[in-house]
Amino acid sequence: MIKKISASAPVIEGKQYHIDCGSKDVATSVLLPGDPARVNKIASLWDSAKEIAHHREYHTMTGKYQGMPISCTSTGVGAPSLAIGVEELSRIGVETFIRVGTCGGIQKHQQLGDVIITTGAVRLDGASKDYVMPEYPAVAHYEVVMALIQAAKELKVRYYVGITASADTFYCGQGRPGYKGYLPSHKEHILKDMQKAGVQNFEMEGSCLLTLASLFGKRAGMICGIVANRVTDEFTINDEVQKRVGLVASRALVILTSKGDAPACR
Repeated sequence: MIKKISASAPVIEGKQYHIDCGSKDVATSVLLPGDPARVNKIASLWDSAKEIAHHREYHTMTGKYQGMPISCTSTGVGAPSLAIGVEELSRIGVETFIRVGTCGGIQKHQQLGDVIITTGAVRLDGASKDYVMPEYPAVAHYEVVMALIQAAKELKVRYYVGITASADTFYCGQGRPGYKGYLPSHKEHILKDMQKAGVQNFEMEGSCLLTLASLFGKRAGMICGIVANRVTDEFTINDEVQKRVGLVASRALVILTSKGDAPACR
């Protein structure tokens, strides 16, 4: 006899359909990189780690860092896949999320390798608008912001704090010409407009994470390493930037735990 599975909330043998994880697989605090390959790199910074699942773009590892249970789940590129990951992780008990990503810095004083701690995000994504009106703010939880700042100071990582712009596309949505130079008129000035507004960086997932976390009653924040400098037109990718944000975020979760919120695997 074939067991019926709910189409509205698919769970297969106790596992959420997309992330392939159940309630005993992850800690209550989770780091969220985009690239599945970054999960191993972040987990290598911990005291211990084991792979839980790798289904589609969702790669999950769980372990311990400075004695604290911790998990890391990749969300793929963009807000739609992140929304699925956050939905399913929330359903199995996750309470605190920190996105650990890369981004393009857009202010003159920034350098490649610096990190940006987000306080709020411009909702240029479409996924969050499926959940709530565009006027609803995408705001990082103040406890997560403060923990990230403290962790960056402890680890002597150069950081900036401010507003992020989250776009659905890497090229036109962030003011880069698309194929054959295509760039619609309503995106020709998006970079300059964001710079004038004091926005720190462009990336593709943060506004959706912060919006959903607020709606779900969860804590969320974001820290991104600058790998693209839109002012000097420089681009670089290296493991050190990715590990830097992973280390700061991991330490931030320990700081949050020390203040009375102990994440645990159930």
